Amino acid sequence: MADDQHEVVVTDVKIPFWSLVMLMVKLAIAAIPAFIILMIIGAVASMLMAAIFGGGMGQWEFNRFWMRS
Repeated sequence: MADDQHEVVVTDVKIPFWSLVMLMVKLAIAAIPAFIILMIIGAVASMLMAAIFGGGMGQWEFNRFWMRS
């Protein structure tokens, strides 16, 4: 069975320019919802980690950082 393997060498791929442009546009449009979904998943994971490990700024750090006068 090991002798049945064949090598394939691709020497040329003919893709029309506008078909390639349309493919790239579709990929860019499809990336927008995927990015939004990943951001939501990241935000939920961040909130869970902060809730578990007590993340976030305490009152003293918040006042020192935002209430400078």
